[in-house]
Amino acid sequence: MWSEESIIGFDTETTGIRPKKDRLVTCSIVLVSPEGVDKHYWLADPGVEIPERASAIHGITTAQARSQGRPIGEVLEEIATTLAEHMAAGRPAVAFNATYDFTLLEAELGRHGLQPLVERLGGEVFPVVDPYLLDRSVDRYRKGKRRLEDLCRHYGVLAADDFHNAEADVLATLRVLAAILRAHPELAEADLEEVQMRECDTHAESMRWFKKKAEERGRAFTDSFEWPIAD
Repeated sequence: MWSEESIIGFDTETTGIRPKKDRLVTCSIVLVSPEGVDKHYWLADPGVEIPERASAIHGITTAQARSQGRPIGEVLEEIATTLAEHMAAGRPAVAFNATYDFTLLEAELGRHGLQPLVERLGGEVFPVVDPYLLDRSVDRYRKGKRRLEDLCRHYGVLAADDFHNAEADVLATLRVLAAILRAHPELAEADLEEVQMRECDTHAESMRWFKKKAEERGRAFTDSFEWPIAD
């Protein structure tokens, strides 16, 4: 089963909540394999001011990023290369609310004149496993929020207190995924193509609901039906 092979966890912390406009500040990629755990962490100087509200969430200030961070172009190239190498080898990238991280990374690569991840992977960003969408797919009508910390509580996962630290979030995401797979072994037994199709369908279903609600309230719908990279 794919869940018993090597997988990678992926998370970013950024300057805001707009994946096509905001900038990457930190990133963590954690490889979990039968041989053990291999962690990679990047701190970048995004080249722009980090808003105080973003610093309050992830703890990285503009001054710290400028003094300790590496040039953003170098960091982005290393992240994209690392992801592409693992994913091309069939190791799924596990990310919570993956569309945010992958859309932001793709926008940043384009902004800095670097090869898009979709091109590095031959036209499809695959395989991606998103515990947020898997949870929605198996428990559609459960009330309440579905943030990472909420799913940790729901599945009884012990996690660090510092949510919005990229490495801590990756480790919590991987533990939530393991808990979901224990509760729903059919997901672990499915192949990765089936898993990704389930995620795409679940995302599209959610977007149809949000679009309907936006129209009922006379608001513009600005989200994307595309996944994991928004158009």
